[in-house]
Amino acid sequence: MNPKELQKCYDFFGKTAVITGGGGVIGSEMAVTLAWFGANVAILNRTAQLPERITTRIEGAPGRVVLFPADVLDMQALQVSAAQIQDEFGDVDILINAAGGNTPAAMTGPEKNFFDLPTEALKFVFDLNVLGTILPSQVFGKGMAENKQGVILNISSMNAYRPLTRNLAYSAAKAGVSNFTQWLAVYMAQEYSANIRVNAIAPGFFLGEQNRYLLTDEKTGALTARGQTIMSHTPMNRFGEPADLIGTMLWLLSPAAAFVTGIVVPVDGGFLACSGV
Repeated sequence: MNPKELQKCYDFFGKTAVITGGGGVIGSEMAVTLAWFGANVAILNRTAQLPERITTRIEGAPGRVVLFPADVLDMQALQVSAAQIQDEFGDVDILINAAGGNTPAAMTGPEKNFFDLPTEALKFVFDLNVLGTILPSQVFGKGMAENKQGVILNISSMNAYRPLTRNLAYSAAKAGVSNFTQWLAVYMAQEYSANIRVNAIAPGFFLGEQNRYLLTDEKTGALTARGQTIMSHTPMNRFGEPADLIGTMLWLLSPAAAFVTGIVVPVDGGFLACSGV
């Protein structure tokens, strides 16, 4: 690829991207970026309107961002949204499965051991992360299969590589996302087209509403013992920020990664490489 062709790789003008969980911290960062790179972005979220962290940052962007309220675990709602997106933007070129999450009820702790974890809490985490990735891939991947082209990007986690203490359900669920990424990459390439690529990003430790109470003291903001352990195993000595994922996202979505499929890319400040010794 010559330099002029490489320059065009990150031109997403005319492309349609669907982002599940696009109203979340990570999904919204990706949505804003793609809009500024020219893509039309369909946000799938259970909220009734776009969050301010998107609306305040897309004014003047060449691409449009439109919300389509839908639950990633509701196949009928996904199919309705798919039809609406087709009418609004045309064929879907990119799917980013950013919907996911955890719940304290599915974690062990001083007062709750493995044997006491409630089935409903475990099911919530598995459904949201695993089925919440598979079902949108069925709905929007079908159009890619028919068109013989497209890119799917999943969001895995460091928990998939190294299950964290207390985090049983989330670790196992994200391992399932990584495994599904590899499976779907092979399936799409062999059954439909080598021009359909499926990859994933595995973020390291990012401070968010779901884990802030575990990693920082609520009153002082200082690192908890768990937070300190994470920092001691993160050579770059900081938590990640959503913007840290953008370079990897753009590469995996672009023609610059045309021969890349079935991989999970850690974006973790060196956590995976560090033995702590």
